[in-house]
Amino acid sequence: MKRMIHINCDLGEGGEFDEELMPLISACNIACGGHAGNLESMHRTVRLAMENNVEIGAHPSYPDRKNFGRNHLEMSAEDLKLSIEGQVLSLKQIAESEGGKMAHIKLHGALYNDAAKDEKIARLIVECLHDLEDDFKIFVPLNSKISEFAMGKFDMVFEAFADRNYNENFSLVSRSEEHALITEKEEVFKHVFSIYNDRKIITHSGVEIDGKADTFCVHSDTPSSLEIIQFLHKKFAEKGIGVKNT
Repeated sequence: MKRMIHINCDLGEGGEFDEELMPLISACNIACGGHAGNLESMHRTVRLAMENNVEIGAHPSYPDRKNFGRNHLEMSAEDLKLSIEGQVLSLKQIAESEGGKMAHIKLHGALYNDAAKDEKIARLIVECLHDLEDDFKIFVPLNSKISEFAMGKFDMVFEAFADRNYNENFSLVSRSEEHALITEKEEVFKHVFSIYNDRKIITHSGVEIDGKADTFCVHSDTPSSLEIIQFLHKKFAEKGIGVKNT
C-alpha cells in the first residue's frame, strides 16, 4: 500500500493563489469572518474545495480583522464562545448549502496558540465545540492543552507546521522573531520529512524532539507557498509517497 501524506492549507483569506493551491492539498481551513473572510469568500472557497475533492474545514479565530487574528484578544468567556460558534456555524451552513459537508475545525492564529498553552481557553473551546453536537474532527497542535481536553470527545488530527520553526517546548517561534518562518522550499521539505518519516522535529536551536503529525500545514500567505507545495509533491513522489486526495 502506497504511503500517503496529508497537507492542509488556510484559504479564503484573500490570498491570490487559492485556485492554484487547492488542487495540491488534502484539506482546506476556510476563514469564516473572524480574522478574514465573508459570506462570498466562504461560498467561493467551499465550491473550489468540492471541485477538487478537498476536505472542508472551518478556521475560526479571535474576532480581530485588524490584526488578522494574530494577537491575543481579551474577551469574556461568553463572548468568545458566541464568536466561535457563529463563525463555525456560518461555514457549516454554507458548506451544506453548496451540497458539501464541514469535516473539521482548526483554530487560527493567536487563538490556536492560546488553546495550545492556556488551560482555561483550551477547556472553553472544547466545551464550545462539543456543544455544537456535530460530527467533525479537530486539528490540534502537538503536546497541547486543547488535545488533552479534547481526548475522548473528538477525533483529533495532530498537526505540524511545514513552514514554521519550533521551540523545544513544541511552541512555534514567534512571528516577531527573524527565523519564525521557513521559506526555502528545500528546508521546508527537510523539516517535513524529518517529522513524517523519523517522527523528529528539529527545533530552531538544533535540538531534536519527538513529534508525530497526521497533517502538515503550509500557510497560503507564506512567501512562495505555491512553489513550496509543488516542491513537496515532487520530493515526496520521488520517495514513493503520495499526497492524500490528489
